[in-house]
Amino acid sequence: MRACELAFLKGALVLRLVGTEIRCEAGDTVARSSRPATGNAGARRVLFLDHTAALGGGEIALLNAVEAIDRERVEPVVVLFAPGALAEKLAAAGVETYILELDAAVGQVRKEALGIKAALGLGKIFKAAGFVRRLAKLIRALRPEVVHTNSLKSDVLGGLAAMLAGVPCVWHVRDRIAEDYLPGPAAWMIRRMARWVPRRVVANSAATLQTLRLPARFTNRRRARVVHDGVSGQWRATRRPGAERQRDALRIGIVGRISPWKGQDVFLRAAAEVRKQFPQARFAVIGAALFAEHDYEKTLHALVDELGLGESVEFMGFRQDVPALMAGLDVLVHASTIGEPFGQVVAEGMAAGCAVVATRGGGVPEIVVDGESGLLVPMGDAAAMAGAIVRLARDAELRRRLGEAGRKRILDQFTIEKTARALEACWEELCGGRSGKSP
Repeated sequence: MRACELAFLKGALVLRLVGTEIRCEAGDTVARSSRPATGNAGARRVLFLDHTAALGGGEIALLNAVEAIDRERVEPVVVLFAPGALAEKLAAAGVETYILELDAAVGQVRKEALGIKAALGLGKIFKAAGFVRRLAKLIRALRPEVVHTNSLKSDVLGGLAAMLAGVPCVWHVRDRIAEDYLPGPAAWMIRRMARWVPRRVVANSAATLQTLRLPARFTNRRRARVVHDGVSGQWRATRRPGAERQRDALRIGIVGRISPWKGQDVFLRAAAEVRKQFPQARFAVIGAALFAEHDYEKTLHALVDELGLGESVEFMGFRQDVPALMAGLDVLVHASTIGEPFGQVVAEGMAAGCAVVATRGGGVPEIVVDGESGLLVPMGDAAAMAGAIVRLARDAELRRRLGEAGRKRILDQFTIEKTARALEACWEELCGGRSGKSP
């Protein structure tokens, strides 16, 4: 186990590891949030980077993957560009974790705002360049064999820092690089950088990979590949009781961050139509607004009043017991109005045995086989969504059959163990089959 301490020495912040000294200039913030775990002498050291520690979908996927990788083969290290809940969870899992804070002016720019002005502001450029230089210094000190970036900002900043440090980089692309998801200039920049910054590109779905528009030689030579996010054991262990349960009111829910593109407003409009035929049905909105989207949440409450849904809808906010809540649903609805890069909530609901109604876009059709393991409807179509929910509400046997088929599909093809083995194979190929830590 490596000893680790923070100290101030001659105006510089020094992070000491046994046999290693990481020196940062005065004013830098480098903090270790967990005690370094005991490393395996033959394990490959892989450094994961993420720009945020807020528990979004990509960060939860990172946490699940890090927990599932084979510690005999891989020694994970994580550097986050901000403190937060992810750092705490990594610490609880015994993962060696550091925080190198990114200036808020750069870190808080949302992908929706990545236009020319946001990308080319001189102040942001200087701050980003300084951060890349400091991150490269930290990468060299931590001595990984591979740098694995986990978010768009870490792809750009971490990818450049890895190049400066002389360490091969894997981009894990979890966002669709498309004009309906990003501003055009940002999409163009990411597509161009994907060709020369990372040594490998991993996408969370074929739909995501396609939006990068990489030449065929990238996929033919396995420089780019699809690794679906896997469902962890907590979702597979919590299973809804099944159609034999009897109760007066069907429970129908939508799970995820409250955001305009997640389509909670479409879900509520569909709920109003369903309630005309099933007045006892109850609808749950599970999730909270993040990233300054609280105004949208207020419009949803107003929409409930406008539609006369009254006590039929419950806003449950952020919850820690989502697996149990999801297992208590008769129907799980996914309502995104822009194609999901993957659709983690859909996979989790299927793992719990829920009958799923999901919008047909992005990576979701790679998870749900329409009519076999769930029902797919057009994006933004409240009437079609209501029709699919009503179909399930009327047919308990169909709910049972889709729920069981969906669960089987996830257990067969979308487990976190499969994800971890695929990532390990990618790193193995990148390093030419070498084992052990970098010199």
